[in-house]
Amino acid sequence: MSSSKTVLLVIGSGLKLYREYLVRSAAARARRAGHQLVLINNLQPTWQHEYFDEITVVNVFDHELLATTAREIAARHTVVGVLCWDEPLVMPAAELAAEFGVPGLSIPGVHGCRDKYSARTRLTEGGLLQPGFAMTADLAEARAAAERIGYPVVVKPRALGASMGVVLARDEQELVDAFQVASDASLVGDEPYRGGAIVEEYAVGPEISVDGALHKGEYLPMFVARKRTGEHPYFEEIGHVVDAADPLLDDPVLLDTLARAHRVLGIEDGITHAEVRLTDRGPLIIEINGRVGGDLIPFLGKTATGIDPGEVMVDVALGQRPDIVRDRRGVAGIRFGYPEHDCLVRSVTVPTDAPGLVTASPMVEPGTTLRLPPGGYIARHSFVVCQADDPQTCEERLVEASALVRVDAEEVAPKPRGAVLEMPAGLLDVDE
Repeated sequence: MSSSKTVLLVIGSGLKLYREYLVRSAAARARRAGHQLVLINNLQPTWQHEYFDEITVVNVFDHELLATTAREIAARHTVVGVLCWDEPLVMPAAELAAEFGVPGLSIPGVHGCRDKYSARTRLTEGGLLQPGFAMTADLAEARAAAERIGYPVVVKPRALGASMGVVLARDEQELVDAFQVASDASLVGDEPYRGGAIVEEYAVGPEISVDGALHKGEYLPMFVARKRTGEHPYFEEIGHVVDAADPLLDDPVLLDTLARAHRVLGIEDGITHAEVRLTDRGPLIIEINGRVGGDLIPFLGKTATGIDPGEVMVDVALGQRPDIVRDRRGVAGIRFGYPEHDCLVRSVTVPTDAPGLVTASPMVEPGTTLRLPPGGYIARHSFVVCQADDPQTCEERLVEASALVRVDAEEVAPKPRGAVLEMPAGLLDVDE
């Protein structure tokens, strides 16, 4: 029998470096609403104790075990909402929300977020601008698809985040390597989506991301991040800038495209992170993720606009329409430090003082091996976050602060072709 306690169930806390600021705000919001926060986590908690009223440790990547554990908690307490911001766990979290009868992305919605092929198919059928694409099981199918679509093409796994395994192929020779990289990368993802790769038309134009809230299907944009990528022909994200006064927040075509895309996918309640290319044909949805943005983008959004994504997450999980009001008019940006080659890190030192510096941190411990694509991804040794009154000054401050980062590292040989992909540090909850 359930107790009189009402709880918000959180599936995975994420890493302290990336997610503590969200947890802090979510916990405060939940308690103001009279609810406790209960966590199901992958490894033994440390910093999480300050924010959660109850913590259960299980292998959250065993979805059956996760569901059983969640049901045991629901038998003891009244679950009034489910929260999740870790990409590999958004699907079981949405399934649990549906089972418990609380607001969530919806089952069709989470499949549209998690399965890139399903999303492409449904958005195309819904009349939204989309690239030519095909799901391919082997290299022969990939060659045929690329020939039909036309080079250059992007080759990607069906269901991974953080641009892992995503490669640009300009011709048939590059396609051979790109297909192998994408297919190999898919093997670390969810079992139903392993093997093969999506081949799709390369959309030309600047890339942005938009974090927005959904309340009963109504799309509420919060902030836009302008993205900077590197490590060509891969798509490593090396920085983002959020401007509270970004004109795209008032662009009717972009906002209509985002609202239509969420309706087509059937996303109902939650927060999403939509990635969009601004092409000469109009905004093109690259993908919609069923969670807040990574890379500290929500922190940038809060710093620049005053909107607190942790509070918004709790509101939508409880079925309440969030108050999305930008009460600040600033600019905030992040720049990640990458090595020039695969390396063994001995030490990382970041600046403590620089113009506009908000925070900076090493991202790896001494003794960590960083591997660039295709042997590894998100090979970041540090980040700096700066704020300013305008985007140009913010970019200049990011460059200046990044130049103050000091890295002592030893070059190591790249992994051989076909070696097992190393999951990047910081992608999953590995705090101990």
